[in-house]
This record gives sequence, C-alpha cells and structure tokens, in this order.
Amino acid sequence: MSLFRQLVAAFAAVVMSLAASADTLPFEPAAFDRAVAAGGPVVVQFHADWCPTCKAQAPVVAELLNEPKMKAVKLFVANFDTERELKRSLKVNQQSTFVVFKGGKEVTRSTGQTQRAAIEAVFAKAL
Repeated sequence: MSLFRQLVAAFAAVVMSLAASADTLPFEPAAFDRAVAAGGPVVVQFHADWCPTCKAQAPVVAELLNEPKMKAVKLFVANFDTERELKRSLKVNQQSTFVVFKGGKEVTRSTGQTQRAAIEAVFAKAL
C-alpha cells in the first residue's frame, strides 16, 4: 500500500474514533458560538491531518470523551489549515492546540500535549 493510502486510512480511523466519542463535532461557527454562549463545557481542538502530534492526540481524546465524567463536553474539531478566522480570533498559532471554555469564557489552553493525564487535566477545566 502506498504511503498516501496508508495516511488516508490512518486519518479515516482517527475521524471514525472521534466520531464515535461523546459529543465530537466538526467546527461550524454558528454551532460553536451557540455552545460557548450556552455556557456549557466546550473544547475546540485545532487539528491538522499532517500533524504527528494531532495524530497522537486523537485516540487519547476519543478515550477521554467516552468517559462518563466527560459526557457533557462538546469538542469542536477545527481544521488548522482552513479555519483562519477562528485561529485569528482565538490567537492560535499552532496546530495540536486545545482551547477550553466554561461559563462562556476561555478558561485554559494547551498546545502539543499527548499524555493522557495532561489532556485530561486540560479538559477537566471545562467541567
């Protein structure tokens, strides 16, 4: 199998694992704005298909969102390469970044984390 096909297959597996988790949504501005305004726990993940750190984060995030304590968290996955307005508004300069909201306000952010405990601690700030 060519490297391209392997990468496509790997990306498809990541997308499927994220789709199977609690409340993972592709970034859509209106839905994201509504979720943040509602004040619930929201995380936006800046993901890039070419990013090895993002690939390492994907199974950890999927696992975490399937835990009962994380059920309320809405995860919006934003394409780092195409969501330029969102990157500008949130001042995100690097892929593999999580921006966490609680009560309608940003409470924390993290870039480059791949360890389960570190990502869990970041997501827990939304609760």
